[in-house]
Amino acid sequence: MLGKVVIANRGEIALRILRACRELGIKAVAVHSEADRDLKHVRLADESVCIGPAPSRDSYLNVPAIISAAEVTDALAIHPGYGFLSENADFAEKVIQSGFIFIGPRPETIRMMGDKVAAIEAMKKAGIPTLPGSDGPLGDDEEENLAIARRIGFPIIIKAAGGGGGRGMRVVHSEASLAASIELTRSEAGAAFGNDMVYMEKFLENPRHIEFQVIADSHGNVVHLGERDCSTQRRHQKVVEEAPAPGITQAQRDEMGMRCVQACREIGYLGAGTFEFLYQDGQFYFIEMNTRVQVEHPVTEMVTGFDIVKEQLRIAAGEPLSIRQAEVEMRGHAIECRINAEDPVNFMPSPGLIEQFHMPGGPGIRVETHIYNGYRVPPYYDSMIGKLIAHGETRAGAIARMRTALNEMVIGGIKCNIPLLLDIVNDSAFEAGGQNIHYLEQKLGLKH
Repeated sequence: MLGKVVIANRGEIALRILRACRELGIKAVAVHSEADRDLKHVRLADESVCIGPAPSRDSYLNVPAIISAAEVTDALAIHPGYGFLSENADFAEKVIQSGFIFIGPRPETIRMMGDKVAAIEAMKKAGIPTLPGSDGPLGDDEEENLAIARRIGFPIIIKAAGGGGGRGMRVVHSEASLAASIELTRSEAGAAFGNDMVYMEKFLENPRHIEFQVIADSHGNVVHLGERDCSTQRRHQKVVEEAPAPGITQAQRDEMGMRCVQACREIGYLGAGTFEFLYQDGQFYFIEMNTRVQVEHPVTEMVTGFDIVKEQLRIAAGEPLSIRQAEVEMRGHAIECRINAEDPVNFMPSPGLIEQFHMPGGPGIRVETHIYNGYRVPPYYDSMIGKLIAHGETRAGAIARMRTALNEMVIGGIKCNIPLLLDIVNDSAFEAGGQNIHYLEQKLGLKH
């Protein structure tokens, strides 16, 4: 096994990784910013190293400091979690060059999937369905770009090749605004991602967001763990996720799952990953691949009984997958709500002191959080402070348990989004299932 692992992250995912290390007998090193000395995983880790001041760029994005922490603690591997440096190919490369194991895919895979044009090209070759599009980056010839748009059919969407997660996109409804939209997206992409390459795709009006979880070892074994529905989102940020996706048949699951497995084999994928699709009118269309563990991995763990984070550690140690495809079975239904320290009405972040914290419980309830009584939520990072997961034999059973758990949960001293989450799980449209990605914004009156 790995002996000692540096957890290059913070918050609930750092604690999740620490727990997986504990179960496997691996020593854990917590790296933290000056603002995060009191994080739960920092207190529980075998060793901790302060890697810089509060701002992320000086700490959690500070590559030399993270590598140094691994060196001074004699660690063997580095787990990047999600966010921060988790999908940074240069970081993965640096980790390997410095003599450590990067717990994730190979740097070249991360680089390919980070370039959306290259990713789509690779997926097409592997037989994964993609949206009708420009089949590569757009040039400067306005007439040619217009011809591509006409071939695809309006509305279309202009996307930054270096973007992702809902950033660097612009929808175009008519020919008149096409050239200006391409130019604007290009200049924004150059400023935001250091890469002004853009491409064009068909814009789907009312899709769902469905993703497939895969995991691959270094011995050529790959399995998929079924799908998740992440359509309940606001401003491209997921709020509620569930597994399996309502209305997806076993035949669809098997076919798309095996296509994802085949794609992993063709690109030489290693570790945990997620294929994200838009789903409309019974068709899946690839949008991007996340080359890391995802925030919403617990819903898949709850329905399959499979520990994704422990498997990441085993794979990094060179072990073969501990499960075969025939053994993967979806049991019941799981729903996850993201608990955010923010005003439930205007979504403004609400950092501060947690004066009271009561965790819900009962059958099928799982809480992933780093907060505790007396913990101070810092203002420097993402507002997510935890995740509440409910599992039931049926979707209705999981929703009923989630309602109970949300009503039990108490977070005092700061504002949080529990009222919004209760509103969602009590909504008849959510109860019916199969809502599209505009559901929540329309419900909140942000879209008509």
